[in-house]
Amino acid sequence: MSWTDERVETLKRMWTEGQSASQIAKVLGGVTRNAVIGKVHRLGLSNRGAEGEEVPVAEPVLAPAPEPLRPEPVSEPEPPRPVPPVAPAPMAVVPARRPIAPAGQPLPPQPSANEISPEALASQREVEKRARRLTLMELTERTCKWPIGDPATEDFWFCGLPCAAGKPYCEAHVGVAFQPMSARRDRRR
Repeated sequence: MSWTDERVETLKRMWTEGQSASQIAKVLGGVTRNAVIGKVHRLGLSNRGAEGEEVPVAEPVLAPAPEPLRPEPVSEPEPPRPVPPVAPAPMAVVPARRPIAPAGQPLPPQPSANEISPEALASQREVEKRARRLTLMELTERTCKWPIGDPATEDFWFCGLPCAAGKPYCEAHVGVAFQPMSARRDRRR
């Protein structure tokens, strides 16, 4: 369907008479309501009153421009404060990680089930007797981070003894924390 001069004149007449876009589309035939609305906008007929007269578009109201900010007078400038020199942070020593075995390769040797025993638990209790009893803020990467006690009480602390190589805990707590799968499976039965 094309917009012929005759069809455009019919659209203009019906629009100024106050007909709806749907009514105009029915009379013209072969066009949709949206096509009529689009043509009305392109022709500049989109504003109309109740009797079909043009409705003037209100001019936008502009707010007055804000006044420029004026700096407040300063009686005397403050002398610059000396900045204390900052010492460079010490370089962190990262322990070497064990390589991960690729798929299909045998796993690295694991501790055997006989290494986890009641004696290991007893040695853990002995270690806790000579532990350093550190707070969270006192821990470093070289101290054992094994928590002891209830964190909700005042009597909560961390072991603090020297860590085992590449582990977050001392030797006694490593024996408790890192148990082979077979020992855990046997204990569940």
